Amino acid sequence: MFSTSSIIENLNIEEGLDYKKLCRVLKLSKKTDKDKLVIALRALEELEIINKNDENEYFKVKESDHLVAKIRCSSKGYCFAVRDNSKEDIYIKEHLLNHAWNGDKVLVRIIKDSVRRRSPEGIVDCILERKNQILLAKVEKINEQVYGIPIDDRILSKIKLPEEDEKYKYIPDNRNIVKIQIDLFPIGQHEGVGHVLKELNLNKNEKLDIDFVLSKSNMNIITKSSVPTLSALNKQPRLDLTNKNSYMFKSWNAENSPTLPIIQIDKNKDKSFKLWVHTNAIAEKLDLISKKVLEKFVDRYESFPILDNWQNYLSDEICNSAKFKIGEINEAISLCININPENEITNWSFHLTKVKCSLLVENKHLDALLTRKSNKRITSRILKPIKEFLEDLDKIVELAKVFRTKQISHGKIEIPGPNNNIDSLKELLVHNPVYYSKEYCEPFDSSDIQTYLSPILYEANSLWFKHSNNYGLNNASYISQELDYINVSEIIKNSELIDSGIELNDNGTLTFKQIVELCSDDNKKRILHKLLINVFRDNEVKLITKDFNNKDSENIISPWTLPSYDFINLMNQYNIFNMIINGKRSKNTNGNILNIMEKDSWKDVTWNIYNSSILKNMDLLFNQYMVDKINDYKIKVKEFRNNLINIKQVRRAEKLIGNTYSGLITTVQSYGFFVEINDLFVEGLVHVSTLSNDWYEYRSRQNLLIGRKSKKSYKIGDLIDIKIIKVDILKYQIDLELI
Repeated sequence: MFSTSSIIENLNIEEGLDYKKLCRVLKLSKKTDKDKLVIALRALEELEIINKNDENEYFKVKESDHLVAKIRCSSKGYCFAVRDNSKEDIYIKEHLLNHAWNGDKVLVRIIKDSVRRRSPEGIVDCILERKNQILLAKVEKINEQVYGIPIDDRILSKIKLPEEDEKYKYIPDNRNIVKIQIDLFPIGQHEGVGHVLKELNLNKNEKLDIDFVLSKSNMNIITKSSVPTLSALNKQPRLDLTNKNSYMFKSWNAENSPTLPIIQIDKNKDKSFKLWVHTNAIAEKLDLISKKVLEKFVDRYESFPILDNWQNYLSDEICNSAKFKIGEINEAISLCININPENEITNWSFHLTKVKCSLLVENKHLDALLTRKSNKRITSRILKPIKEFLEDLDKIVELAKVFRTKQISHGKIEIPGPNNNIDSLKELLVHNPVYYSKEYCEPFDSSDIQTYLSPILYEANSLWFKHSNNYGLNNASYISQELDYINVSEIIKNSELIDSGIELNDNGTLTFKQIVELCSDDNKKRILHKLLINVFRDNEVKLITKDFNNKDSENIISPWTLPSYDFINLMNQYNIFNMIINGKRSKNTNGNILNIMEKDSWKDVTWNIYNSSILKNMDLLFNQYMVDKINDYKIKVKEFRNNLINIKQVRRAEKLIGNTYSGLITTVQSYGFFVEINDLFVEGLVHVSTLSNDWYEYRSRQNLLIGRKSKKSYKIGDLIDIKIIKVDILKYQIDLELI
């Protein structure tokens, strides 16, 4: 099935496509689909989004009043069209949504410019892509007609269901919501139509939680039949490093978790080092410049944990073929980093290698390494069996600390991960060393060795950006938003969190580091970390082309070191592999063949390293359409992860209704305040209506609730005693009351 977005993406301004070619490009063979394409083309012409020439070829209109945006609705019914270029959001009145739902990709036309602090207003003219193909809903009967009422109150439509679906009518005690397949989206005066796929009786039934959360995030379990398979590619010559020791730093427990890189350290006579990062060679096992292979990745761009197991975006066959196993020879794509005695990077180069993993370094090893009193005398029963590797491990840990110090000096900050004591969530909360959607990093944690792997991989991913960008190659990257500064007004609003002695700079701001340092109390520091995290917008993957010019390359990374984790790492690793085997070489002034995979080699290159056919093939992989799809999928994965954590926290609270606990007020709003329960690390709401002993007024400037008669106040950072009185599985909500 095609979308309006796919039609527009396959048309350009210069070269047109006639109807038959467009059908072939969109792979439409059924008459019903072709009829729908005719209707869509006619509508796009009427809206002046596309045009048709005398030869009946379709083109995109060069200049259009329409803007591409995504609809974001609140539970109160306010809707905005959010643009990708950080320009201000466009307010859309409900009757001008034209049945667009929260999350839909749309074309918007501005009908009223912004005035003072008011956003511009617009109208949705065209829905490019629907976010929801399946809805979670409650079945109700209204005026003798059966409907599905979405449990997401940001979706402002109900779906008409067949009469036989009345048997799924919602019973509050059962929490029997249903999954609805949408057969026809609402259009004009016509209601949406669908049918029930499955009933989910969620009342005290945790087995259905995964299905519920996946459906809520519009995701499905990946079937084995739909994943890409291994390609038969020619073997390439490789540098043999199998006589060297290499180490895997691993905290993930699941058997099918992504295969982490292995690290090798070589000491030179002049006290300099070579640090090797060996990654499992997946990119060369797939024909990523084949349209048929790329189509296999639709709605499948990232691996993610489902409690104690992982859903991988690659097949087991591919992952197992490239998995590093202790004592076995494996093929790798590797980076060699030359480091001087002062721990500064002096050179680097990329290679195809053969390697052997010597040791799986686990959290118990790290803890013993960090706590031993002497580097010379080994008494620990954990370290004695690996005594021969300790010098290497010490140096790797040292370099991790050096790299982290460097990264912080370039604007990165450290914020701890969430506390947790729910066993089923452990795999989800292990630090992911190549997760770059967050604009901060987690501090070192002796109970999670992957926090020590993280700065090394960050450096390796940064070096590939520098190398590829110097050669003018396209790559997929994360660009730091440079949010080292925050307007201090919100912090003053929560001034109880920080100690006295605030000194602002000339712009009236503080650095994040200064703010955290001004907070000495651990409880308040936890709240402050939450506030700061909310300031950050998620980083998106960006397509970097040869025209890109950013002097601050220290804050740009092109991930490639963990290709079994997501498609961004895979496509960038393929870029490296492609450059190694297809990049043109020539002799330099000394008559030697120039190594184009080495630092600064680009300065001596006066020729195009790729011919036109290779460049054309790489454009199939590195294009904006692909990057947009990846970003959309990453949002889904983030929603799934957050929702899975939320439902497990609510499930735990459900078993503890009536129990009393001590808690910390983390947020204050006009309708009440949120409290984190100290023993459980879950958060619930004390609604203002339960504060029956007085009438409470919300003072936004001080961010507190205060009683008119008693003058009793509730503010961020207060420790109070509460009781769990109710939970709502569907809304992930825990209700509390004071005791």
